[in-house]
Amino acid sequence: MLDTTASPGPPPPEPGRVLALDVGGRRIGVALSDTTQRLATPLTTLAAAPRPHALLKIATLVAHHDVVAVVIGLPLSLDGTLGPQAQLTQRFGAALAAQIAIPVHYEDERFTSAAAERMMIELGIRADRRRAQIDQVAASLILQDFLDRTREAP
Repeated sequence: MLDTTASPGPPPPEPGRVLALDVGGRRIGVALSDTTQRLATPLTTLAAAPRPHALLKIATLVAHHDVVAVVIGLPLSLDGTLGPQAQLTQRFGAALAAQIAIPVHYEDERFTSAAAERMMIELGIRADRRRAQIDQVAASLILQDFLDRTREAP
């Protein structure tokens, strides 16, 4: 099942872990929730290419962590429209949805990389470590936003 919108108030996933992805041209940041779907934690960063290999690694993470839903950060334009990068991200999501048997949702990811960078600077993380971890931290912010929003849904 593929939810192609970043609309407010998606239904909460069934109980279990949720995996989030911050998909970029070179890297994919990955974050994972706890089983109560209250806390998002950075997990890893994967190479985005070759795409079939990245999709296989994600499917393996889904199976290994008993994931019940995947959330992909959707890089909307500043005016909220789908630009070229968002369309590429949706194609990636469709390819992933074809390989896994769980829901795939999208979450507006505008400004998450900047927020992740700011947070890591405030924590005193060195520039070389920030570069290595920025994508997974951004994925955890995307996931936390999704978890908070679904918990607030009626």
